[in-house]
Amino acid sequence: MTTAVQFGAGNIGRGFIGQLLHDSGYEVIFVDVADALIDALDTAREYRVVAVGDSTTTDTVSGFRALNSARDPGAVAAAIADADIVTTAVGARVLPLVAPVIASGLLARSADRGPVAVMACENAVAATDALAAAIAAAVTDQQWSVIGERAVFANTAVDRIVPVQQAHSGLDVIVEDFSEWVVEDGPFDGCPPRLDGAKFVHGLAPYIERKLFTVNTGHATAAYCGHLVGARTISEALEHPGVSAAVAAALEETSAALVARHGIDPDEQAAYRQRILDRFRNVHLDDEVERVAREPLRKLGRHDRFVAPAAELAERGTVPLALLHAIGAALRYRSDADEQSQQLGELLRHDDPIEAVERITGLAHGHPLFAPLAVVADAAKRDESRMLAGA
Repeated sequence: MTTAVQFGAGNIGRGFIGQLLHDSGYEVIFVDVADALIDALDTAREYRVVAVGDSTTTDTVSGFRALNSARDPGAVAAAIADADIVTTAVGARVLPLVAPVIASGLLARSADRGPVAVMACENAVAATDALAAAIAAAVTDQQWSVIGERAVFANTAVDRIVPVQQAHSGLDVIVEDFSEWVVEDGPFDGCPPRLDGAKFVHGLAPYIERKLFTVNTGHATAAYCGHLVGARTISEALEHPGVSAAVAAALEETSAALVARHGIDPDEQAAYRQRILDRFRNVHLDDEVERVAREPLRKLGRHDRFVAPAAELAERGTVPLALLHAIGAALRYRSDADEQSQQLGELLRHDDPIEAVERITGLAHGHPLFAPLAVVADAAKRDESRMLAGA
């Protein structure tokens, strides 16, 4: 039987990547460091993925195994040495942490076994390239040369909303009824792996940025603007006229950037944008504002969902007012449960607006977006001061 090693056994790992691998006929070996989760998977015979939307469907995933990479890295490396596919859904920042054990598995792979497909399925541009770079950094040049013969690294774009699960749900996962997995086909030289439901394309960049600057930008705008009006869920936030208008306006701007950058058909992008807005309003998901808004510092980065499209528009001579408004809402996000939001508050309190923009966004001082961002940061800083004064 063909096997797939899936790093990350959380909700995305089980409810999206693991499900698709299972449905494609692979025995899935889940790898994680969460003891309780791996133990639960190790003793379970199956779990359910419940897709909710206009109708509800249930898919049962079975025939899987689970390994703890902290407790038994040797077993994980052995699984990789014999696998047909290696995937991740661990978060882009965790990729350097899983790279050494992946490297060990690839080096242990027999030369006549054939190359294994390695794909990082993360919410980040060129995540597989980042994983490959982390693997290269963990080995010698000679070992990296060997790995180059035993693995094929392909970037992907993935899209499925998986909300916070109910405490009693166990291993079962509730997901939205939409999913998309796009994979670049060039690295496979005409022989891509079997992935039912995945789409292989020649040029991945438009798909990655279309998803990042429509789904992720819109989702995060709804969360940060929704937080300011006290909404608990994304669907609740979009019931507020001001939030709904802010999201629609931000996506009008990102669509303009995407059309200009990649030559996407404007009508096609408008239809895609509307489908995304409809997905956000899926009341069956009960997707929490706090989940979507977490890690604001990462989301305000130079190449992420807000600053990248705003910078693109600024470079083309447009002041992206709606994206600047969304960035302002993100700068004001605070949650006791989110360390980055607290760090963001510290930066605004102790840095002047110019320093804050430099440190938060990584944007160069002379960039045409820099001055408007400094105005937004100054307003957020003054609001932070007023909030503290009234506390």
